[in-house]
Amino acid sequence: MYEAKQHPPLPPERFMRRMLQHAGASAALLLLSLLLGMAGYMYFENLAWRDAFLNAAMLLGGMGPVDAPHSDAGKVFAGLYALYAGLVFLIVAGLIVAPIAHRVLHKFHWDR
Repeated sequence: MYEAKQHPPLPPERFMRRMLQHAGASAALLLLSLLLGMAGYMYFENLAWRDAFLNAAMLLGGMGPVDAPHSDAGKVFAGLYALYAGLVFLIVAGLIVAPIAHRVLHKFHWDR
């Protein structure tokens, strides 16, 4: 996916396109995760879409849910979604940092 160390670093325009692709993939993953969380809160906890959005967004943002779950199924869903949200946070961070880290490391190893 990235250029080998024998090749020069990407020009700034292509690097910016790569960053935008990674940002787009991150946004798509976050949107899909948000919709999944909203659907789960609406189904298991019978929350309105606005409350489901708030709870899912807060979990994805690392803040924790606003409304405590009341049903057993809702509690299991909230716990699993919280674990999932933590993984999504790490994946999104990796997607955003990977091209920058690769470019920095590539500059150190590229022979002119």
